Amino acid sequence: MKRTTTMGPADQDNFREHLSRVAELAAQLRVDSIRSSTSAGSGHPTSSMSAADLLAVLVTRHLRYDWDNPDLDANDHLIFSKGHASPLLYSVFKAVGVVSDEELMTGYRRFGQRLQGHPTPVLPWVDVATGSLGQGLPDGVGVALAGKYLDRIPYRVWVLCGDSELAEGSIWEALDKASHYGLTNLTTVVDVNRLGQRGETELGWDMEAYARRVRAFGAQPAIVDGHDLGMIDEAFSTAAEAPEDKPVVILAKTVKGKGFAQIEDSPDWHGKPFPPDMAEKAIAELGGQRTLTLRGPLPEEGSKANIDAPGATLPSYKTGEKVATRKAYGDALAALGANDPTVVALDGEVSNSTHADEFAKAFPGRYFEMYIAEQQLIAAATGLSTRGYKAFASTFAAFLTRAYDFIRMGSISGVDLRLSGSHSGVEIGADGPSQMALEDLAIMRAVHGSTVLYPADATSTAALVQSMAETSGISYLRTTRGAYPVLYSPAEQFPVGGSKLLRSSANDDVTLIGAGVTLHEALKAAEILSEEGIRARVIDCYSIKPIDAETLLTAAGETQGRVIVAEDHHPEGGLGSAVKDALLMAPPPSDLSIAHLAVRGMPGSGTGQELLAWAGVDAQHIAEAARHLVKAGILVGPDGPALTDQKP
Repeated sequence: MKRTTTMGPADQDNFREHLSRVAELAAQLRVDSIRSSTSAGSGHPTSSMSAADLLAVLVTRHLRYDWDNPDLDANDHLIFSKGHASPLLYSVFKAVGVVSDEELMTGYRRFGQRLQGHPTPVLPWVDVATGSLGQGLPDGVGVALAGKYLDRIPYRVWVLCGDSELAEGSIWEALDKASHYGLTNLTTVVDVNRLGQRGETELGWDMEAYARRVRAFGAQPAIVDGHDLGMIDEAFSTAAEAPEDKPVVILAKTVKGKGFAQIEDSPDWHGKPFPPDMAEKAIAELGGQRTLTLRGPLPEEGSKANIDAPGATLPSYKTGEKVATRKAYGDALAALGANDPTVVALDGEVSNSTHADEFAKAFPGRYFEMYIAEQQLIAAATGLSTRGYKAFASTFAAFLTRAYDFIRMGSISGVDLRLSGSHSGVEIGADGPSQMALEDLAIMRAVHGSTVLYPADATSTAALVQSMAETSGISYLRTTRGAYPVLYSPAEQFPVGGSKLLRSSANDDVTLIGAGVTLHEALKAAEILSEEGIRARVIDCYSIKPIDAETLLTAAGETQGRVIVAEDHHPEGGLGSAVKDALLMAPPPSDLSIAHLAVRGMPGSGTGQELLAWAGVDAQHIAEAARHLVKAGILVGPDGPALTDQKP
């Protein structure tokens, strides 16, 4: 690898002098990584020591960053995909003067402090939370997409990976999409120190094997000695130029624990701080403590590009016409994009089913196809979110389970993600159980701070898509494959946390609760019961988290505690669980009795209506459950009200 500029003797002398200061900084980073982890009694000093030379060169010579203005649009981005090397990252923050030595020594891994065991954006210089390996690089792809296609600012995204995490498929999804989108503004630096948590990694120091894999995914590898400062500097310079118009992956051969001969390349020191006497010996071998403060180049001036938003009205639908909620999602997303230039959309190669293709046709410059790579789908949305974009990501609801760890980490990162899962439940019919999301409500409800929405018609779907754009945290919209009658006029409002009372009287006998497809079945059941003289109250629980507990408690109290919940989902963690949680928080009515109808068996193929009947969540089964509660009366034993979860 050759540099594109020639240095004269004076330049070479200055370069050598500068590298000598970089070497001192690298030693300081190692020393501080040891000191902080020993002080905390936990951490990963050896994983930090192997990458210290890489970071010393990067921070002083190539990372264009105004440390006093971390929100500056033109700043480069530094992502530690190997988040367990947090002692190194925090030592860098000390070296550039934004974290004090006192905080490093007394705040690392301590309760209530911001220098957590793995980096999180509680620190203004951290974009995303890392530590679940294989996520930093995919997130970096999202940041780089924003830089190249939306911000149009020449900042670079630098991602430090560990060699162990290259066993994760998500890393290769990331490199594949980085190559597909020509993200030459993304540089991946792999710390190949040979050792993982329990011994040697899969490839060890087989650098050519790593290089072949990198080439196979369309990126350009560069193998370097990760402790040769000049070679590292040259590689970083060349990476910034992207000579082959491909993303560059720098494969740095390093030694775990570098700088302390006693434990160098030892498999026994992963994730272990040095005892105080050993730390003292290591620090002495590294030349003692230092107090260098070194900063690299400032970013070029630049601000985000202006994006055109021509304006549009939210779609409206006629009451009674049949429209699939997935279609309404696409219509509403396109309208939202016309009104808000920060809205972007992504999909996992099913956009003609999720109807995200409506947005793609209208705004191709703000649409990113992630193909069948659900982990990268969520990661790209995460990276885009850190740059201030409202990212909507869609795929079949069942396939979002493959990316659940990315969704969970998105919550830790504090990003706003808008997720849409289509083809939910047994209602989808003949495709069979591999395509049926029956767990999605439970997994999305479990995410910290999440919002979970399940509209039953096109009008409510369009309104909720608009609400999602203004909702912080992780929001999830569950849509249905089939077309169902529009229930609401365009003037209806659907606040997050609300519900709709579609049918009620002053003398109702039972409450029927549904969402999505089962709401339509509940309405049919109410008609059946009406003919038999049984008055049913029907509630549309379109907001499952947060749920409208007040309306549910009122209904239960006014219908003698008789409540039927029907859902096209497994019984664990979905609508029924949310309703029970709400009813039991109050205190509930003393005569409360709940029949919970859910998908309790393993479905197969069939028509949607056949499968709803098989699962016991169709109108006939809802009506039968209501008859049972009304005729049986309320049984209250010494342990309180009866809760029934059986299929009628």
